[in-house]
Formats: sequence, C-alpha cells, structure tokens
Amino acid sequence: MWVLVVVYFIASLAHFAHNAEFIAFYPNMPAWLTREQVYLAWLAITCLGVAGLFVARLGLHALGVLLVGAYGAFGLDGLAHYTLALCSEHTLATNLTIWAEAASGLVLMVASALLLARRIGYRRRFR
Repeated sequence: MWVLVVVYFIASLAHFAHNAEFIAFYPNMPAWLTREQVYLAWLAITCLGVAGLFVARLGLHALGVLLVGAYGAFGLDGLAHYTLALCSEHTLATNLTIWAEAASGLVLMVASALLLARRIGYRRRFR
C-alpha cells in the first residue's frame, strides 16, 4: 500500500506542478485560477492522504484506508481537463501527467477499497 501511496503522491505532484507552472498553456483554464491556488489545492488533497496514513497509524485502520482511498479518488479529477479541451489540444507532457495521476489514483482507490472490504469481511467472520 505504501508503494501505491508514494507512486500516486509523485504523479499527483507532477501533474499539479505542471499545471501550476504552465497554467497559461492549459487550454480553456478559468482566468481566475492562479498558480498559487493550484498548489494550495494539491496541498489540501495531499493532507487527506496524510491524514489517512496518520489515522491508520493510530489504529483506526478502516478509517485510514477509507481516507487514503478518497485521496486516490481525487486523482480522477485530473480527467476534468478533458471537459475543457480535447486530449489533442493538450501537450504530450500535459496528457502524460494527467493520465499518470488518474491511473495511479485509480489503482490506489481500488486497492484501498479491496483492503477495506477484506478487513470488513475478516471482522465479520470472527465475530
């Protein structure tokens, strides 16, 4: 699970950093959105993942896994870029960062859901 969290963290940081640094080149981005706001959004999302890891470390494993899964689910939000412009209107680097974040977030979310389901099933079996 740690590996998946780290992979998603790196992919998410790469996408948000690319988005922030090249925001003027992302097609049809809202004019009000600034570089700083992009970094703050990334920080807020990352805090959700950190909170999940912290809560799990405190022994609240189900809640921790749920929060980490939600953290991964935010990776799918990068696909919203394609509601503003077609894939072909983005640069190769933009598409790569979007898809890396979305794919790694999806894997983290699914792995978290499976781990949570297994944990819940295990508890029910031994009650």
